[in-house]
Amino acid sequence: MPSRWSGRDTQTLSAMAMSALLLASAGKHFEDPGFFGPVVPDFLCRDDSAGQANSPAAVLSRDEWVAVSGLLEAAAAVGLLLPVTRRAAAGCVTAMFTLFLAGHIDALRKAYGPDGTPRQRRVHSLRLPLQAPLIAWAWSLTKPALRKPVRW
Repeated sequence: MPSRWSGRDTQTLSAMAMSALLLASAGKHFEDPGFFGPVVPDFLCRDDSAGQANSPAAVLSRDEWVAVSGLLEAAAAVGLLLPVTRRAAAGCVTAMFTLFLAGHIDALRKAYGPDGTPRQRRVHSLRLPLQAPLIAWAWSLTKPALRKPVRW
C-alpha cells in the first residue's frame, strides 16, 4: 500500500527526536552537572579563590556555564518543536554543538594528560566523535523541508 510521507513529516519527526535529546540533556545538566563540568574549557571558568588570574573570557564559574548551557539546550528544544522557529533554532543548535567541540577537545587533552584516568580517556574519546553526527543532524534541520510526498 503506498504511503504519503512528505519531507516535511520527516523533518518534523527528526526535529522532535532532536528536541527530546536536547531536553534529556538539559535535564541531566541539572541532575548531574559533574558530567558536563569537564567539558567546560578552563579559560572560560571564573576562579573566585584568587589562586590564579582569570582570563578575559572567564565571566562565569564552571557550574554557571553548565547551568547556562542546560537552559540553552532546553530553549533550543522548544524552538525545534515550533515550525516557525525550527530553522533558526536548528542553526543555533548547530552553532552550539560546534562550539562544544572546544570543550570536548579540552576535556580529551586533560584526560590524556598526567592527571587523566583510564575512565576519563574512555569517556572523552567517545564523547568527542559524537559531536560530528550531532552537528550534521542539527544542520540538516536548517534546510527547508521538501513538500513533495515520498512514495513507498
